[in-house]
Amino acid sequence: MQDGFIQIYTGEGKGKTTAALGLAFRAAGRKKKVLFVQFLKGIHTGEEISMNENEYIEHLKLSETVRFFNKLAPEEQAELKARTEKEWGSLIERIETSPLDVLVLDEIMIAISHGLIEESDVIKLLNNKPQKLEVILTGRYTSDHLIENADLVTEMKKLKHYYDKGVTSRLGIEY
Repeated sequence: MQDGFIQIYTGEGKGKTTAALGLAFRAAGRKKKVLFVQFLKGIHTGEEISMNENEYIEHLKLSETVRFFNKLAPEEQAELKARTEKEWGSLIERIETSPLDVLVLDEIMIAISHGLIEESDVIKLLNNKPQKLEVILTGRYTSDHLIENADLVTEMKKLKHYYDKGVTSRLGIEY
């Protein structure tokens, strides 16, 4: 296998998680071991069902919550931060001890922006990753420093969206 690269899918537009899922399923189709980690997700989604049915994709949720972070009370935010720090430590150990081909950190940029994970810890992970590990990071609010550490950065930009007409998330399409 060739060297693994660091990819970022960012921006205000739809498609960041979808792009990461496409890459994960493509890799799994080639029998590559994928660890797909989702941050700040709470609802049971269609992609979660599909990942759990695939023997080559392991799916984890970190910082799991059913409400948006800014809707949590301060004590709930503090509890979520403490829980995330423990989960992050376990995740790093898992990455260091398990043979993986692809690591997806979905919505990690949001976790960083809310102070749940230190950007310096993510940079450390990227700098110390196994040479052949492909790492995909997604989410809005990507810093220039993370962009500098990436090999590929794609910005999703909304040109038009049906949400603007009042359409809400749809089962099987958005989740």
